[in-house]
Amino acid sequence: MPARVVLAMSGGVDSSVAAYLLKEQGYEVIGLFMRTGAHGAEADDHDSRKKGCCSALDAGDARRVADRLDIPFYALDFESDFKRIIDYFADEYLAGRTPNPCVVCNNWLKFGKLWSYGKQPQADYIATGHYAQVVNSAGQWHLERAADAEKDQSYVLFGLRRSILPHLLFPVGGYRKEEIRGLARSAGLGLADKPDSVEICFVPDGDHGALIRRRRPELATAGRIVDTAGNVLADHGGIENFTIGQRKGLGFAAGERRYVLRIVAADHEVIVGRRDELLAAGLVAARINWLLDAPPVDPISCLAKIRYRHAAASATVHPRPDGSARVDFVEPQSAITPGQAVVFYDGARVLGGGWIEEPLARLDV
Repeated sequence: MPARVVLAMSGGVDSSVAAYLLKEQGYEVIGLFMRTGAHGAEADDHDSRKKGCCSALDAGDARRVADRLDIPFYALDFESDFKRIIDYFADEYLAGRTPNPCVVCNNWLKFGKLWSYGKQPQADYIATGHYAQVVNSAGQWHLERAADAEKDQSYVLFGLRRSILPHLLFPVGGYRKEEIRGLARSAGLGLADKPDSVEICFVPDGDHGALIRRRRPELATAGRIVDTAGNVLADHGGIENFTIGQRKGLGFAAGERRYVLRIVAADHEVIVGRRDELLAAGLVAARINWLLDAPPVDPISCLAKIRYRHAAASATVHPRPDGSARVDFVEPQSAITPGQAVVFYDGARVLGGGWIEEPLARLDV
């Protein structure tokens, strides 16, 4: 009997080619599509064709690929679960933090609920179209970066349970993106030129502030934009419209460029300053998830990545008994943002990661 795999199929080129590769490798593949409702009430009347994840159009694309490859295909209703993610998204912004819903979706749904569904047909593995790799080295399972550095998604996978690693397959993780599009073309999947999804799937127009106001109409977060000396520079319409490091869209003209340094949710204040004032020597992270044999006790030297497009920087991680950690960078880093993830690497291997609580030791340059 071939090993059975449940594959999360989004209707995009990556998960479609993953289905093709798994079938070619002899696996028994079952395709699962997550219906989230993100393109219904939350998306209002926006055009779902702009998406590359979870829309009705994508469901149709995924089903056509499954039919072409002759694999079973099921659409699962995750709408109530997905509402939790949208609530998390709104609540983080209203607390003055910048959320990362893709990480939460991976933790709660794709490798949580979806794996639970996968166990029902007694699947041996769960697979997705993520650009990452799971490697068995001397009997130990590691999560590693993808072969394509530009497309690597290991950052958004740091929250995986270590126990699930032996059951994970990332079929496209060893390929470059152009190779995946070439495979889609040669296999006749019909999606070789489909654009990648670049938006948050439940914010189709990019206006997350409007979504939050619809979600939390009773909360008013308008306030003031102030500089580090406490001078009021302008009024603003809501703290949900801002994130650390933001320069554009501040809503006022200034003689010099100003950047968002901090968001004080309790006072509805957005504090702005010079770009060099964004530099910090370290950070505190909470809820660390270690992908090691045991959580470390002693400091670890590693590379630390503070956002998806950040070039990982040399750092020392100081674990704490409560599951948090202090991270000290060798060189100061800019725009360390509460609510985002910090992920630790040893070369290609993901050691773990956690959620940024605050920057430490801001530098007055």
